[in-house]
Amino acid sequence: MARKSDLLYTMLTKIETNVITKPTIQTVMKVAKGLGITLDNLMK
Repeated sequence: MARKSDLLYTMLTKIETNVITKPTIQTVMKVAKGLGITLDNLMK
């Protein structure tokens, strides 16, 4: 997932464990890309 989304593994872990509660829109867009879905679908 980290490679697909072009994010560090530690960043994803911090988001998953609520250490980072308000990721930037750029980070959220990368997560959506890594999951292969649109940003709109991620926010549903």
